[in-house]
Amino acid sequence: MTSTSRSSYHHGGLRQAVLDAALDVIAAEGPGALSLRDLARRAGVSHAAPAHHFKDRTGLLTALATEGYGLLAEALAAAPELRERGVRYVRFAVEHPAHFQVMFQPELLRADDPDLLAAKERASAELRAGVAGLTDVPDARTAGIAAWSLAHGFATLLLTQNVRGALGDRDPEEYFRELTGLLFTGQLPSEGQEEKTERRE
Repeated sequence: MTSTSRSSYHHGGLRQAVLDAALDVIAAEGPGALSLRDLARRAGVSHAAPAHHFKDRTGLLTALATEGYGLLAEALAAAPELRERGVRYVRFAVEHPAHFQVMFQPELLRADDPDLLAAKERASAELRAGVAGLTDVPDARTAGIAAWSLAHGFATLLLTQNVRGALGDRDPEEYFRELTGLLFTGQLPSEGQEEKTERRE
């Protein structure tokens, strides 16, 4: 190992290289395809290096989920209100599909990992903060679950290409904003209603 490699190793470069390689594998083939030995080969490091940082496959997936929850918390915090937080949630899923796959599969993770628990709590706090801005909501917790279900469900359908026909060439984020009308007003404008509105304008 060169001095440059040793320096990179001690400063976390090797750890991140393995994580990045894992993200590529998951995005292409799913988490079931992960192998520490294969990741070492992809990252160009010794076969023992991933185990040094993550101990095992579960540790690696837990680290990826922790990273994902941190990124999600940052994305949600940047939005001013609940609807836009939902949009950021969908955007996060599209931009980080491998993280998204791993984060919500607890059977793959070390559930009591303190870093994972802290990152999940940061993301949850941002979700709750969005609901806190709502008025006339009798049960904030239920409203939060409803909002999360809508964003998570749409993001999942989007990633699995199950809403391709409904979307067509429409922007997924704009489509999601329309769907939130079902949550906030109980109404979703039909194409005919939209045309009438346009004619009146």
